[in-house]
Amino acid sequence: MSTAAQPAAPAAPEGTLIPGFSSPGARPVAWETVRGALERAEISWISTVRPDGRPHVTPLMTVVADGCLHVTTGPGERKARNLAQNPHVVVTTGTNVFEDALDVVVEGTAVRVTDDAALRRLAERWRCKYGDEWTFDVADGAFVHDGDPALVFAVRPEVVFAYERTAEHAAMRWRFGDAAPAGAPDAPQPAS
Repeated sequence: MSTAAQPAAPAAPEGTLIPGFSSPGARPVAWETVRGALERAEISWISTVRPDGRPHVTPLMTVVADGCLHVTTGPGERKARNLAQNPHVVVTTGTNVFEDALDVVVEGTAVRVTDDAALRRLAERWRCKYGDEWTFDVADGAFVHDGDPALVFAVRPEVVFAYERTAEHAAMRWRFGDAAPAGAPDAPQPAS
């Protein structure tokens, strides 16, 4: 579950409108809209699985880079212990309103980022997105803040769902990598 470098950045995908969960005549949601929502999200929710099979959900901040969502956790936190046993996760973001909303669900596998150069680049993204109070040093394959380590994980999308609720409702699905049917693109390419 550890890697020296980031997972490879994938190509932009083509999504599938899910008719059973969309309004008649609904227009597909553009991947750029979904990617933008993931990039702008200040808070997302990560779902992991405890060793006994029970779910664990917690809010966290994310940064998008190299086709992945990146998350942090302290080495002794529940999500770090869960990821050590089972790297499969769901990361969600969106809103709790019914109209004029976009919710995004990312299913993927969390891979630990340990390469110091990649971590320094991600630390700068965290600082740019969340401000100077979220400035991290990098040491021993982790972020460090006030002397405490924070593990960094890259979540490479396998399946992404988007639910747009405007005058019409559109449910979309994108499949990537091993989850993709033959001939489908590999994975999303967030802006660098």
